[in-house]
Amino acid sequence: MGKQVTEMLKGVLEGIVLAILSARPAYGYEITADLREQGFADIAEGTVYALLIRIEQRGFVDIEKVPSEKGPPRKVYSLNAQGREQLEDFWRTWSFLAERIEQLHGREN
Repeated sequence: MGKQVTEMLKGVLEGIVLAILSARPAYGYEITADLREQGFADIAEGTVYALLIRIEQRGFVDIEKVPSEKGPPRKVYSLNAQGREQLEDFWRTWSFLAERIEQLHGREN
């Protein structure tokens, strides 16, 4: 199941991260830790940081640089209006797909 989960996650990870940011602003490591707490232990930090760069470039988040006790300032990401619209679209799409998959699964029984 491991490889299949990884492949499926690639398609939905953006929506998952946007959902995390809809609850509260966070920096990359916090997002990764939250994902791991939710059971997504195999997601590498590099994957999350690459995704954060993409959603920043697409205009879905606002960024605030916050001083860090160790090292350079942290980039704290917060969902903006465009990001909230994208998240709503993600949930609509997810609901559509989940319903269709459940229908197909029900045919097997």
